[in-house]
Amino acid sequence: MSEFWLISAPGDKENLQALERMNSVTSKSNLSHNTKFAIPDFKVGTLDSLVGLSDELGKLDTFAESLIKRMAQSVVEVMEDSKGKVQENLLANGGLKEKMKCLKIDLTSFVTHFEWDMAKYPAKQPLVNVVDTLAKELRGPAAQAWGSQGDGWGCPGQLAQIETDLKSRTAAYSVLKANLENLEKKSTGNLFTRTLSDIVSKEDFVLDSEYLITLLVIVPKSSYVQWQKTYESLSDMVVPRSTKLIAEDNEGGLFTVTLFRKVIEDFKVKAKENKFIVREFYYDEKEIKREREEMTRLLSDKKQQYQTSCVALKKGSATYRDHKVKVTPLGNPARPAAGQTDRDRESEGEGEGPLLRWLKVNFSEAFIAWIHIKALRVFVESVLRYGLPVNFQAVLLQPHKKSATKRLREVLNSVFRHLDEVAAASILDASVEIPGLQLSNQDYFPYVYFHIDLSLLD
Repeated sequence: MSEFWLISAPGDKENLQALERMNSVTSKSNLSHNTKFAIPDFKVGTLDSLVGLSDELGKLDTFAESLIKRMAQSVVEVMEDSKGKVQENLLANGGLKEKMKCLKIDLTSFVTHFEWDMAKYPAKQPLVNVVDTLAKELRGPAAQAWGSQGDGWGCPGQLAQIETDLKSRTAAYSVLKANLENLEKKSTGNLFTRTLSDIVSKEDFVLDSEYLITLLVIVPKSSYVQWQKTYESLSDMVVPRSTKLIAEDNEGGLFTVTLFRKVIEDFKVKAKENKFIVREFYYDEKEIKREREEMTRLLSDKKQQYQTSCVALKKGSATYRDHKVKVTPLGNPARPAAGQTDRDRESEGEGEGPLLRWLKVNFSEAFIAWIHIKALRVFVESVLRYGLPVNFQAVLLQPHKKSATKRLREVLNSVFRHLDEVAAASILDASVEIPGLQLSNQDYFPYVYFHIDLSLLD
């Protein structure tokens, strides 16, 4: 499971023995994996100041968790073609040990091997100063400007700026994606509605003729033979043997036919009477080139600049959605064959685009800040609950499976019942009220408890 329970109990002999009993029971019953969670001894100050810090840390906790979840969802969206690899890109810096500083490790390992960042948040400072430093990083001034290439990530740890940048970058990505999807829609559907720019070629048409014109006619598959027998007689002045099947879908085929301009309307009427539909289309080489270049540009922007597989598009190629081509162009080897995918028509290279790279770096920063906030919350609540001098032991529990959480909670409540008899009783009897406590009973336990959920993609 990617769920953790961060708890604490007083550090006196009696409660350390209770922690040992908890470890023994949870281990034998295979309920959870437990590890000590190291938190520095901060300079506390007054208990009144701790009450204010408790409230502030709760707000920071909510903000940081919301931000990293949004960033995780943005990674999912950016990696829509590689969703199986999303988790591989949600990592944290390796830790404070010199040999691990340059490494990226999975979130579970970071939490279970958590070490307080003494360089960034010196424990020798008063606790109120440590929280203030974190708060300024979360909600502080804007980060420095990005690099000239637009793919920098500003000042690490400035989560407020990260949130602002996340909104602008994902908005730009959404606009790009919407524009691409609008163009891709034109390449889907049947022969009546889809774009023909990737199907037809200049050689299919008689162009620049004062008298002749080539029309495109959609013929049902069941009427192919009828078309071949009758198209020359549908109107006067139809050029004999001028028809050619250039593409087909599941419903019919797209045929060319050449005739004199003066009989266009008459031919359309007669064709419609025989259930042959003339598709309104004028071959404009400049417009077709523009549409192909726009599709290529958008696809290149999306994949090369944003997605984990940077794709180098072949120059001059018409590229469409990465799916099987449903319309089969015929008789032109330059056109994609039936069933050919976009990736077959593209040369791929490995790399990361700036949005994914930005998300990965800043996700790590935000996640690390979030876990530091959790550690501070445990410290503050432990001092408020157990009093001074500071003496408590924090433990990280990872339930083995969802079905075991109820039993695990029962074990904890039983082991630490002596810490707060009223709270322990209220867990069994929801009608019992805890004087002075504003939280609902289900959020309060005899021991200090905070939940860490790493299921960021759910």
